[in-house]
Formats: sequence, C-alpha cells, structure tokens
Amino acid sequence: MPDPEKRPETTPEKRFAEEWRNAAYNCFSSGHKFCREVCPVTQVTRNESWSPTAFHANVVAMEQGELEIADVAADYVNCTGCGACELRCPNSLFTGDFYRFRTRTVDLVKAVRGLAVRQGVHQPAWQRWNLLTDERGHEPVLNGTPVDQARVRDWAAGLDLPIGGETILFVDCEAAFHRTSVPRAVARILNLAGYKFGLMHEQWCCGGPAAEMGYEEQARRFARHNLDDWRAGGVRRVLVLDPHDYVTFTEDYPAYFGDAYDIEIVLVVELLAELIREGRLTPHVPVERTVTYHDPCRLNKRKGVWREPREILRAIPGLTFHDVDRVTQWSYCSGAGGGLPVEKPELTARISEQRVGKAAELGVDTLVSACPWSERPLSEAGRARSIDVVDLHELLAESLGVAP
Repeated sequence: MPDPEKRPETTPEKRFAEEWRNAAYNCFSSGHKFCREVCPVTQVTRNESWSPTAFHANVVAMEQGELEIADVAADYVNCTGCGACELRCPNSLFTGDFYRFRTRTVDLVKAVRGLAVRQGVHQPAWQRWNLLTDERGHEPVLNGTPVDQARVRDWAAGLDLPIGGETILFVDCEAAFHRTSVPRAVARILNLAGYKFGLMHEQWCCGGPAAEMGYEEQARRFARHNLDDWRAGGVRRVLVLDPHDYVTFTEDYPAYFGDAYDIEIVLVVELLAELIREGRLTPHVPVERTVTYHDPCRLNKRKGVWREPREILRAIPGLTFHDVDRVTQWSYCSGAGGGLPVEKPELTARISEQRVGKAAELGVDTLVSACPWSERPLSEAGRARSIDVVDLHELLAESLGVAP
C-alpha cells in the first residue's frame, strides 16, 4: 500500500486543472487554431503565448506539473474577453461533431486570473485599480477623472429624477464620471417617451471589472451591496446602458445569487428600438453624417444583440449608413474590455487603431458605438484619421431634439 506521505503533492494549479481539464483538452487536442485570426490581441501582436489556444494549453501543463500560475499569469492579461474565439472554435461551430463541447475561453481566462489573485500573483495596474475601486465604491476610471460616492449622480443634475422606484437606471462608472453626456441623453430620451424610472439610493460599481481581473471576492461584495440597495428601494427592473454592466447583471449576478435573483435587466438600446417601433419615439431632426456602427463585443458576440442598434440608426433621418463587412459573429473589437486598457493601454490603442482603420475603408466620417468604454480608445484612434466617434444614444437624442 502506498505511503500517504510519499503521494504527489496536490497543488492549487493541479486542483484548478482538474476543474478545467475538459475545456483545456478539448481545445488543446483539436489543434485547429481557428480562433487566432478572430482574436483581436493575436491580430496585432502575433504572439502565440497570448492566443486562446495557449490559454488552454497552459492548463494542461499545470495539470502535468510543468507550470505554476506565477509562470503564466501575466499572459492572461492579454485577453479582452470579447468571445470571438468561442464563436469561431469548431467545438462551438460544428453541432453534433465528436467534440460535443462548447469552448469556454472567456470563463477560463477569468478563472485563471482569479487563481492568480488567490495565490498572491497580482498585475500591478489591476491591483491598484481594484484597491482604489474598493476604497471609493467606484472604478477610478482613467486619466485622473475625479471619482467618489458624492459625485455618482452629478451627471443627472437638473433632471429631477427620483430615487428608487420599481424601475431604475444603472449608470456605469465610465459614463457616470467621464462620459456624462451619455446618461443625460438616455434620461432625456426616456423622459420624452414618458418612460418612468429613478436612480439607486447608493450605487456602487457593478463589480464586473473586479471579477474580470480576478478579484472575485470584491466583485461579490459589490454585487451584494447593489442587490441589497435595489431590494431596499423596491426595484424590480434595472435599465443598463453599458454592455459590460449588462453581461455582469445577466451572467455574474445570477451565478452569485441563484433563484434569489429575480431582477429584470433591460438593455437601453433594446428598449429604445422598441419605443421607436411603438411610435413613442420618432426621430425627426436630420443628422447629416456618413456613419458605420461599431458592435460592442459584449452585445454582439456575447449576447447576440446587433439588430436593434441598426434599427435605431436606420430610423434617424439624414444618416448615410455603411455597415461593416462582418455584422454578426465576426465584428471587430475596440480592445477596451477585460481590463486590457488598465494594464496595457498601448495594446488597447493598437486594437482600436485597427478597428478605426476598418471604418476608414468604408469612407465614413463617423463611427457610432453603444459602449462608453469603447468610445475612449476609439476616439483617440479616430482623431488620427479625422473620424468622429459618437455614442448611439447621443446620436438618437440629437435626432429627437433632446440632445444635452
């Protein structure tokens, strides 16, 4: 009988690999690497260590005792969480083939980042970002924008919005503190349509960025706070304008709270398209621009939302709309997701430059987005090509005559 004292040590990496081995081996053993050409990071770096295939291969190596999390944690920074690799993977594409397994690269990357944090392996900018978020209740945002709890509703000054109620509008940190014209446009549009809503008593960050960077415990605490605030205010429905919040509220929160989570989550873009169809909103002010639309990855690739933004654009008089060549699963990424602009802003900039370059090929003067986080790096890239980057909600507000 083997001596228990001589059994191989079960390391955290090996325990982690046992949980993720099916996902890892299904990728590692296929060898197709179809995911590389749709991965925004691989497109601009050609670094195989940062490819979706490598992310899975590392787990196989950890199971075999060849790698520790400290050896590879920094590689997992290089993922925007866009999900393009999952859509392109044959495990997902070919229903009924011998794999019979859907690739879960986005979940795997989050899980590896979480393992790294639990093992005390931190990325410097991510660690500082989350310490500041924990201290302030909100993300620090970028470029030194003032952030604190007392200012979270400053964007709504003069709009006379109630606090609490059955329906509230949740405004992400980037929009609440930096892109304040976006939530103001949304509020004015909803008021024009007679759609009643309020604001939270004490809104904190959704917790999604912390979860994406591996700070799982912090993410759960923030989620618990927000859910408790909603319940205390009698909230049954939460409107969200940011795709990152939408994914957090429809995927992370249900995983945290299970059947106890019965809050309806409504994406503002889908709501606005519905209000236009019902005749409660009628764009009438011509907007003379030649535009294309940037699909936020978390709407298009992750949640399958791509029709409604185009409905809104086609309802605006004066627009000349040129669609991209990949309008559903294969849309381009801005590089602004998954914590990448926090730890590697230079890589986000390269991805955004590539995205704006694709827009320039269409001969447009404006790139329209529906994601506050994508608009910052896209705007910086757009200036070099004389292409404006405009938020979809603001564009609609202009055509409705209620622009801030």
